[in-house]
Amino acid sequence: QVQLVESGGGLVQPGGSLRLSCVASGIIFSNYRMDWYRQAPGKLREWVASITTGGITNYSESVKGRFTISLDNTRNTVYLQMNSLKPEDTAVYYCHTAQSWGRGTQVTVSS
Repeated sequence: QVQLVESGGGLVQPGGSLRLSCVASGIIFSNYRMDWYRQAPGKLREWVASITTGGITNYSESVKGRFTISLDNTRNTVYLQMNSLKPEDTAVYYCHTAQSWGRGTQVTVSS
């Protein structure tokens, strides 16, 4: 059974940074593409970033240049480094792989 556990969310001021982590278990981590999604209040869940098994990354236009996705295969962990955060980045952030979702971690950007 695949389990994904996100952490690292919190309250940060505009312009600040956070690093999210997602630890995966129940899968051969290095065999799967990993994605981050987010869902703001009253909005649909949207894709944020992905990283393939070969390390190829892609980002939504709204976060390109500010967010960085990375992997640590030794720790079965995918990260999302978020810099220059904006109030519109406020959302619950979810890790997704192998048709599974974590429970999410709340990110709030506010002064």
